[in-house]
Amino acid sequence: MTPTAAIEFKEIELDAIAAHEGSVAVFLGSEGAMDQCARRVNRVTKGALARMAESESFEKMKEGEATVLAFPQGLAAEKLVVVKLDRRAKADVARKAGAAIGKTHGKAALLVLAGNLVQAAELSFGLAMRAYDFSDHKSKAADPLGAVHFMVAKPEEIAAQAAPMAAVAEGVFFTRDLVNEPANVLTTTDFAARLAAMQELGLEVEILEEDELEKLGFRTLLSVGQGSESPSKVVVMQWNGGGDEKPFAFVGKGVVFDTGGISIKPAAGMEDMTMDMGGAGTVAGVMRTLALRKAKANVVGIVGLVENMPDGKATRPGDVVKSMKGDTIEIINTDAEGRLVLADCLWYAQERFEPTGMINLATLTGAIIIGLGHENTGAFSNDDALCNAFLKAAAQEGEGAWRLPMGQAYDDQLKSRIADMKNVGTRAGGSITAAQFLQRFVKEGTPWIHLDIAGTASVKSETTLAPAGATGWGVMALDRLIRNGYEAG
Repeated sequence: MTPTAAIEFKEIELDAIAAHEGSVAVFLGSEGAMDQCARRVNRVTKGALARMAESESFEKMKEGEATVLAFPQGLAAEKLVVVKLDRRAKADVARKAGAAIGKTHGKAALLVLAGNLVQAAELSFGLAMRAYDFSDHKSKAADPLGAVHFMVAKPEEIAAQAAPMAAVAEGVFFTRDLVNEPANVLTTTDFAARLAAMQELGLEVEILEEDELEKLGFRTLLSVGQGSESPSKVVVMQWNGGGDEKPFAFVGKGVVFDTGGISIKPAAGMEDMTMDMGGAGTVAGVMRTLALRKAKANVVGIVGLVENMPDGKATRPGDVVKSMKGDTIEIINTDAEGRLVLADCLWYAQERFEPTGMINLATLTGAIIIGLGHENTGAFSNDDALCNAFLKAAAQEGEGAWRLPMGQAYDDQLKSRIADMKNVGTRAGGSITAAQFLQRFVKEGTPWIHLDIAGTASVKSETTLAPAGATGWGVMALDRLIRNGYEAG
């Protein structure tokens, strides 16, 4: 997988600054305030920082933004990254500043003069998150990132604060890599193998193959993949870091490529459907993070891996399929396949694990993008306490999420003349009727959230913490949710 930046925290050595070759990042307060590191840089550069602090361009910079000076006088460095950041900046601003530095980070070694910044650990996290480049399929391999050295007043303390954040960053990178991979590489078999490899981290991983899925009753999930040469699979990942309590469950849609099946999609934009496994990718990234930081909680991650292709064996519009729960579903649109994958996985999670709460993630509907754009994930829930806890966690991590309504009128759209339900309603409220469909497979008394990440899993332009492409949305928020409410001690 794409490696995260190698970050080392060390004591402040003022005499070593001028001789550092590579890049140097230094900080100026909003009013041009300088700490001892900045003062040393200002002195060896003959007052360059002081002049910048008095400039109109610096005044126009927002806090957390950076500018680059090439081949600065008096420094051996090839570039000096000047960041506008107050010593007591809030965590989100510090992350933004770190991301601004990470965006400039290349193969040269980077020296970050964080000094006594209160949020130095958050700064390092922002840097690590933004210094991401998926280049596995370029003929010229990208040069490895240079090492990053943070000069800080209390290196051991900052390193301890940064350690769990590094685990989150690795989980996010794992998710981004999965979502960015083309479908001829990330087949269902390859996806499952990557998840199985996480046994090395202490996760228990099971791969359920088609014959076993048939015996267990995964009929709706299997109906999605029956037109593909790639075998459908379900992967169960368990992290048992808590006591004897029942686990929390994450369930992810893993459609490695979605043509729409017989209800085939238009050709324009179909190449983006390599990201239709984004829900499973996020679940995988969260499970990796929990294992890396040895979370004191019991969590299970279940992902349904399929490919939706048109073929002589493919499910047809008008077919009726019986779910694991026992309900029958009339297939109106084979492009509404993600909910069929999730239906069986949700029921299986409850039957086998009796989770204390359950969250499913899926790139489920284009309608959620019409409603919320690419700024927020759509959240739907049957439990106010769980939903509020999640929204709080998402806000803490700066990941946009917005709760949408549910209700009987939407559910009524799913009535079928010949089966227990249809797999789609009308175009009106399409994201909500999709959530209503999923809720039919949630047992009464099970706290549940459905997260529609169609607009946030992958984007066309860069965000604060990620370049264009896969974002890894949800790994931070879901890890925070477990930290806030489900870890012992």
